[in-house]
Amino acid sequence: MNDKSKKPQKLKARLPRGFVDRSAADIRAVNEMTGKIREVYERYGFDPVETPLFEYTDALGKFLPDADRPNEGVFSLQDDDDQWMSLRYDLTAPLARHVAENFQDIQLPYRTYRAGYVFRNEKPGPGRFRQFMQFDADTVGAAGVQADAEMCMMMADTLEALGIKRGDYVIRVNNRKVLDGVLEAIGLGGEDKAGQRLNVLRAIDKLDKFGPEGVKLLLGPGRKDESGDFTKGAGLDGDQIAKVLFFVGIKDYAESAEALAELVAGTSKGGEGVEELNMIGALVTGAGYASDRVKIDPSVVRGLEYYTGPVYEAELLFDVTNEKGEKVVFGSVGGGGRYDGLVSRFMGQPVPATGFSIGVSRLMTALKNLGKLGQDQVIAPVLITVMDGDAESMGRYQRFTQDLRAAGIRAEMYQGNWKKFGNQLKYADRRDCPIAIIQGGDERAQGMVQIKDLIEGKRLAGEIEDNATWREARVAQEIVSEAELVAKVREILEAQAEDRRRAV
Repeated sequence: MNDKSKKPQKLKARLPRGFVDRSAADIRAVNEMTGKIREVYERYGFDPVETPLFEYTDALGKFLPDADRPNEGVFSLQDDDDQWMSLRYDLTAPLARHVAENFQDIQLPYRTYRAGYVFRNEKPGPGRFRQFMQFDADTVGAAGVQADAEMCMMMADTLEALGIKRGDYVIRVNNRKVLDGVLEAIGLGGEDKAGQRLNVLRAIDKLDKFGPEGVKLLLGPGRKDESGDFTKGAGLDGDQIAKVLFFVGIKDYAESAEALAELVAGTSKGGEGVEELNMIGALVTGAGYASDRVKIDPSVVRGLEYYTGPVYEAELLFDVTNEKGEKVVFGSVGGGGRYDGLVSRFMGQPVPATGFSIGVSRLMTALKNLGKLGQDQVIAPVLITVMDGDAESMGRYQRFTQDLRAAGIRAEMYQGNWKKFGNQLKYADRRDCPIAIIQGGDERAQGMVQIKDLIEGKRLAGEIEDNATWREARVAQEIVSEAELVAKVREILEAQAEDRRRAV
């Protein structure tokens, strides 16, 4: 038997499920978008902070509100001191840890923002990734609802700064305390009803997915899906279900406010929640934010299990075409609310906090649909070609490159096999380089350079294979002194930019 060693197999290049590589265009689009968001946050007086990607798992709190699996939903590893660490699930829990750990050094109210990747150890699907970016803003140490009202106004200003017109978005506001009042009013108050309240919260969180009829089943006996799987319901009776559905079905708060106040009258939190909603409505209206921008809307139910007071959601109202070719409303691109209990977990004392999170990838998709992102074309670098490889020639080519860069012009010296000049031209073609700089021995002896406008005189790269052919192809090509190089390149780039503007 031949025991010759087998040839080692090549390592297969493969991307983990639920993760994506990002192109230069995507990165630039994100940078453009986050830059505009940052300008609004800074204008409101918020300062940046950054927390690490990893936190101790127990510091993340209840990071998977739809399942009783405390260590699932996150990517975790055990440190050499046997402590479990996890990639952050959101940006809020790390902020709570940061505030608690630095409480003596932080000036309250603490107003901060941060952008970064978060990670979900969940099954990936179309448009559902395990790594994505969020951009958060939070105020810690401000108990009054004026802080919540300000968040809603800042969300509205942020969307408009990104080019989304009034009428194409709305910030919808609800309050967890009002729902608590509704649950208490139907007999679900007290610690002994905590499990049933949780089931109610999970049921109404499915309102967008299953609609009122589906939620009605989940609030009652349960629901069977198309595959036959059965989800046990919260076990409410008909009257209880009607009151819950009345609350989450309110479309016009002004018309229903009186009935809602009557429903929660006498409960420990319901009346307080209604007052807070009314106060937020008065504050935003007084600041010039009408209900077409910031709207009191009890149908906002996402995250109600997590939050302790006002909750808000930024929703885009325009239609887009989904992967099935259907026209659908784009929907939510961010949300947040008051989470007074999160910092308090570390402190043993009340620490009020409120904030919101923007889903960067989802919002970027919306902006691309509107044509509001990536419209500023990024110009490829000017290419300094290499005709001779001796030290003196290379030094000059590098100096040309550095002179252009110092003038604020993107430029690169060709770094491949310079002996095949045709490859340099093919490279310039693939890169969409606007200009090529050429200097051979004759030009160098005279202190001159050739400047070729590649946009004006572009040819198929395959037609030009050697120096002789290049010298014959003097289309859109000029010879200038080395001293004039930067000025001439800038002149050509400006002419190209003018052509692009006229073509729009």
